[in-house]
Amino acid sequence: MIVATMGKEFSTVPQTVPHVETKHRRICTQVPHPDSVPLLDRLREVEPLSMRGMPPIIWEKARDIHVFDKHGNQWLDWSSGVLVTNAGHAAPEICKAMIDQIQSGLIHNYVFPSEERLQAAEIIASVSPEGLKKVFLLSSGSEATECAIKLSRAHGIKVGGTSKIGIIGFDRGYHGRTLASQQAGGMAGQKSWIVNLDKAIIQAPFPDGYWEGDSSFNAFLQAIEKSGMKPENIAGVIMESYQGVGPDFAPVEYIQKLRAWCDQHQVVLTFDEVQSGFGRTGKFWAFEHYGVTPDLICCGKGISSGMPLSAVIGRQHIMDQFPPGSMTSTHTGNPVCCAAAVANIKKLLAEDLTGNAASLGPILHERCKAIQKRHPSVVGHVTCAGLVAGLQMVKPGQKEPDHDLAHRIIELCYQRGLLLFAPVGAWGQTVKICPPLTVTEEALLEACDVLDTAVDDAVRERCA
Repeated sequence: MIVATMGKEFSTVPQTVPHVETKHRRICTQVPHPDSVPLLDRLREVEPLSMRGMPPIIWEKARDIHVFDKHGNQWLDWSSGVLVTNAGHAAPEICKAMIDQIQSGLIHNYVFPSEERLQAAEIIASVSPEGLKKVFLLSSGSEATECAIKLSRAHGIKVGGTSKIGIIGFDRGYHGRTLASQQAGGMAGQKSWIVNLDKAIIQAPFPDGYWEGDSSFNAFLQAIEKSGMKPENIAGVIMESYQGVGPDFAPVEYIQKLRAWCDQHQVVLTFDEVQSGFGRTGKFWAFEHYGVTPDLICCGKGISSGMPLSAVIGRQHIMDQFPPGSMTSTHTGNPVCCAAAVANIKKLLAEDLTGNAASLGPILHERCKAIQKRHPSVVGHVTCAGLVAGLQMVKPGQKEPDHDLAHRIIELCYQRGLLLFAPVGAWGQTVKICPPLTVTEEALLEACDVLDTAVDDAVRERCA
């Protein structure tokens, strides 16, 4: 049985730490700064407990690959605001596009037509695979995955009747925190609040090759059989192109068999690209690593590098199932968000930030593997694709997640000027690395040096 402690908070007691002064990092005060503590306490009074958990830094501003507080401290960012700022924080082109849009006088228009929504939909369609040219703009990743599940079930009922409603997700998968998206995800502890789980939403083992040793497609078929459903009962399969708990990819052969199986049984295949799209893995879409095309793509986060926008992209016969006015969203295609998305995608393409991720990925991977080589008993699994990587920490010599060690590594990093978000994963075991795609090799290597010493020191503390 695997047990791990989740929901651990970083201390808000100011810590005296060594002074740091480099080109990319500056720590010149206690962290958090003593003046930040009253503000953190006030936030705790007005926000729910669930909003806590990140390193206790009150951001003043963020630019490109750096985050600043108002007390002179500067962090090299390895969070991208949780995989959002692919084109860097506050990129001038994106800020100008938003300012120009605000000054134009149009900042909201519901679903009344606008040129801004047209421009955003067209540029998103232009970077999408052939055959997937319908674009439905929404606000969040959860909203996009809810929509994809709705479209998949509607299509299943259309081609197979009311018994064709099954949705298959994957163990340890994550698609959001709303009702259907959380049920499609594979983290049992996160959906206990639902109680009355939909019996037609099931999970198959995710063939990551570490936590799940059986990476054969037969395990997928066995999961369906075990559920009591048959292929003719399945409406859709939804999976992250890489699982965010790692990043963990499935074997290419597995995904190609999955694509063929979905075609054979008229099942809608959705790839969740909310955190993996827009160049993050060294491909514009992470599913390109598999050599297949899905029927639906859910995307968000890196779509605008800062503004709340998401999208479902898909085949016309799936996207056009609902009549006019019956599938809309209050803020769909918000003009300011659309302006940001257009400028963001243009910057990603013009500066070949996907190519930058592809070229720096091997360097990042090599450095992470070197950490594992030094500490093989506690760094259980290391994965990397482009500019996303993860160290999955385990108890010494065991295959049991170690949330506390991951948490301590991240704490030491932020105290030394390298900012990561709280540990992720099914058990909070993963130190997740995801700098903006504008990061330089010089900055990446400096950050790797900080991570090296943080892991070394955290492991030494554990053994003391």
